[in-house]
Amino acid sequence: MTDYVHSEIHGHTGVITLNRPAALNSLSLDMVRAITAALLNWRDNPAVSAVLVKSSSEKAYCAGGDIRFFYQKGIATPKDGTALIEDFFTEEYALNHLIHHYPKPYIALLDGVVMGGGMGIAQAGPKARLRIVTERTKMAMPEVGIGLFPDVGGSYFLSRATGETGTYLGLSGDIIGAADAIYADLADVFVPAAQLPALEAALLNASDARAAVQTFTAPFASQANPADSRLAGARDAIEQHFAQDSLGAIMSSLASDSGEFASKTLATMQKRSPLMMCVTLSQLRRGAAMEIGDCLRMERTMVRRCFEHGEVIEGVRALVIDKDHAPQWQPASLQEVTPAMTERFFESAWPDYAHPLRDLT
Repeated sequence: MTDYVHSEIHGHTGVITLNRPAALNSLSLDMVRAITAALLNWRDNPAVSAVLVKSSSEKAYCAGGDIRFFYQKGIATPKDGTALIEDFFTEEYALNHLIHHYPKPYIALLDGVVMGGGMGIAQAGPKARLRIVTERTKMAMPEVGIGLFPDVGGSYFLSRATGETGTYLGLSGDIIGAADAIYADLADVFVPAAQLPALEAALLNASDARAAVQTFTAPFASQANPADSRLAGARDAIEQHFAQDSLGAIMSSLASDSGEFASKTLATMQKRSPLMMCVTLSQLRRGAAMEIGDCLRMERTMVRRCFEHGEVIEGVRALVIDKDHAPQWQPASLQEVTPAMTERFFESAWPDYAHPLRDLT
């Protein structure tokens, strides 16, 4: 394991602890490899009946991939870091696939910031997952704000979120809390952060970790009632505006609504990359009819195209490097985005037999 990922077995539970607090547990290639190695080692180990993934910090579960690394390698001359970027996304998406199909309960303690790549190591398949949120949870897929798209399986789990909630979250990059996450079907149960040590003790000592978690968290369900969530309150507006199949129609629909939700959402989206919002909408509509392996293969093609285009480099520069929050998007306006520009992101860079994720089933 690396200094940033610790793995050990407690009782019948394999425990992975993310330990890169200074970077909010942003994933590096070494971290992806360490998590993958642990999960593969435990997958067929009869002594391990469940897996728990948590953070050593109360500030973040995982804030995503290491975007500073992407920027530094993306601007390097010569392009000596290109292979490392390629390896990162190939191995990260393979890890997302492994988690989705994990044969044992996969329990994620989503305390603090859970964004981007953090969602990829949280959103296991429905047979395995148990996603726990707290009052400190800040969840988002904010990639359109840095000139990227909601990857790590976002094609799959956002397109299957409640109603058009996933479309809204993917296009706006909005940050949501515990009740919102449960409402959107991006989390399962709530527990107060103060109860996390007791919860962990209960599940580590249990023969059935999933049942232990569900029993422990049941008394706290009313504290994050999805029916009372902000997203539930905005459901009619979300369904009205985000059911459209073009970004222009969505923006026009929002502009025609004088309500506070529509006005704030429109103002937010006007700051995002027009091109990547168009790409994201197409991605989510396609992903709704695809299995997880096909979604991840599509995203692997898309991320290659993103770095070819350079939108993500500019987005990271404006948000993280220079922090001027004034990205020069290309194209600069929605009116300049053509269908051909969007379609380019879905044209595979490899023949099927050579795709780096060709073996995902």
